[in-house]
Amino acid sequence: MDDRGGSFVAVRRISQGLERGNVYHSSSTSSSAEAVAGSAAWLGRGLSCVCVQGSHGDARPSFDLTPAQEEGLQRLQSRMDVAYDSSIPHHQEALKDLWKLAFPEEELHGIVSEQWKEMGWQGKDPSTDFRGGGFISLENLLYFARSFPKSFQDLLRKQVGDRSVWEYPFAVAGINITFMLIQMLGLEAVKPQSIVGETFLRFLSVNESAFDLLYCIAFKLMDQQWLSMHASYMEFNTVMKSTRRQLEREIMVKDITGIEDMPSYSLLSQ
Repeated sequence: MDDRGGSFVAVRRISQGLERGNVYHSSSTSSSAEAVAGSAAWLGRGLSCVCVQGSHGDARPSFDLTPAQEEGLQRLQSRMDVAYDSSIPHHQEALKDLWKLAFPEEELHGIVSEQWKEMGWQGKDPSTDFRGGGFISLENLLYFARSFPKSFQDLLRKQVGDRSVWEYPFAVAGINITFMLIQMLGLEAVKPQSIVGETFLRFLSVNESAFDLLYCIAFKLMDQQWLSMHASYMEFNTVMKSTRRQLEREIMVKDITGIEDMPSYSLLSQ
């Protein structure tokens, strides 16, 4: 993988019921960026999830989970196993709620609409972009919009900083972040396979919203990295790698006992 982002890795979750830890990988070369209404660029047709691979936290020691950690992991994995299904009314309503939170002043004309491109989806039907992240990626976006509305709107509307001519698409980036966190923390496995994953489960055992909160931090941190690197869409994978490394470092800081203690948590109040 060229660190300048010359190619991306598209990752799609395999069907439920198969052994955890197996994922389907396919390489996808970045196509030319296309301008869409309301968002400057997207990352290429058919790209579900851009993920980074390999890091200093990939060592695989053996951990024994406490009952609270095991329960928290199982709850999170149950959420991960839910695919987005546009035929389920609850899923449709969740997607409509996201629109209302993102654009309260603009009425949505349909669950399939060109309007979705304004939020940074790749087409008029967001369901085609959920293949990489599942329903949990929509839950993450909703949590972000409800818990930190100012930060959410700043990122959605690209209101902070000297922005690139070709910006990352907000919604697709959000799905990428969900999958990156799942991968980084080893949440597909029966138990943690890295110290970073084990440390996170300690956070999760005392705060069941730890994953959603970490998602919000990761999104803000990714945008900060994007701005500091003066990145454009071709550097998106490089930015994601940098974001992952920073998150791993912060999770491992001595004396941190929860997500709220991470240095980058302060970004959510900016």
